[in-house]
Amino acid sequence: MKAADLRARASRRDRVQYFDDFTVGRRFEHHWGRTLTETDNTLLSTLTLAYNPLYFNRDRARAAGHRETVVNPMLLLMTTIGLSVEDLSESGGAFLGLDDLTFHRPVLIGETLTAASTVVAARRSYSRPDMGIVTWDTEGNIGSDLVIAFRRTNLIRTREAR
Repeated sequence: MKAADLRARASRRDRVQYFDDFTVGRRFEHHWGRTLTETDNTLLSTLTLAYNPLYFNRDRARAAGHRETVVNPMLLLMTTIGLSVEDLSESGGAFLGLDDLTFHRPVLIGETLTAASTVVAARRSYSRPDMGIVTWDTEGNIGSDLVIAFRRTNLIRTREAR
C-alpha cells in the first residue's frame, strides 16, 4: 500500500484531554508501562550526582539485601509522571506542584512500572478563565505492588482555549 493511500484512509484522533474532560473520580490507566533499565538508572544517577552505591553497584545492593541494583527513586518519580503526561497534561499548562509523595518499596533494575491516575479535584482558575486547575492521585505499580504514590496538580487549558 502506498503512503498516499494510507494517508487518505487515516483519521485524526485527538487524545489530548482538556479541563472540561476531567471529572472528579475519572480514572486513567496510563499506557503500557516502562521497564527501568540499568542504563536509565546509571545515567540519571550520574548526571544528578546521586552517588548512592545502591543505584549503580550490584554487589553493594546485594550486600544491602537487594537481589539487584536499586532504581534511583527520582527516576521512579520522573518515569511515573512521564507515563501520565499523554493522558493528563499534554494540552499544556503550568505544573503547580506535587504533594503526599510516598515511595512504598525499592524498585529494582529490570522491573516494569505501570501507572494510573484518578481525578480528585477540578475547578476553574479564578485568574485565568481559559484554564482550570486539576489534581490527580497517581500510583505507580510493579505488577500488583504499589511502589510510588503522589498527588499532582496542573493548570490545564479549557476546550475553548485550544
